[in-house]
Amino acid sequence: MKKKRKPFRGRVQDPHKINQYIVADPVRLVGDNVEQGIVDLASALALAEEQELDLVEVSPKANPPVCKVIDYRKFLYDQKKKAKELKSTQVKTDIKEIRFGPNTDEHDVNFKLKHAEKFIDEGHKVRAYVFFRGRSIVFKERGELLLLQFAEKLQEVAKLEQMPKMEGKKMIIVLAPK
Repeated sequence: MKKKRKPFRGRVQDPHKINQYIVADPVRLVGDNVEQGIVDLASALALAEEQELDLVEVSPKANPPVCKVIDYRKFLYDQKKKAKELKSTQVKTDIKEIRFGPNTDEHDVNFKLKHAEKFIDEGHKVRAYVFFRGRSIVFKERGELLLLQFAEKLQEVAKLEQMPKMEGKKMIIVLAPK
């Protein structure tokens, strides 16, 4: 004896209208084992119940709205699975920051250069900036020169995405992996 499946009742937070919650009449009916076309809502609901499936409004803005005869729980499961798969294939790029002062010494620049190379090899973008504090804002040219030299030393592994630009008390460049 086959166990009779209860039709899905739907909840307030469901993204789709299901079964008796559909108000549009007539509807365009689609799905497997269903004669596709425009039918009235009562016969669409009867057809879904006959197959022990749910009537789900998949495209409410169409004229007439599109309803599909499917197992709603399985439909939700497949949607979650697709969303999870899309999320896992996305590449996340972090932006790592490297800070200089306008009077940073050559040795310190080389030290930070190694860190920047490591970040770029890992696939991260690097935002290098010179922070001007107090009266050091007078040395803008020195900061710009420092950043351009930094970018030039990294040109084999990274490309300059943004030229030196002042934002408040910072002069910023952005480097991205090649």
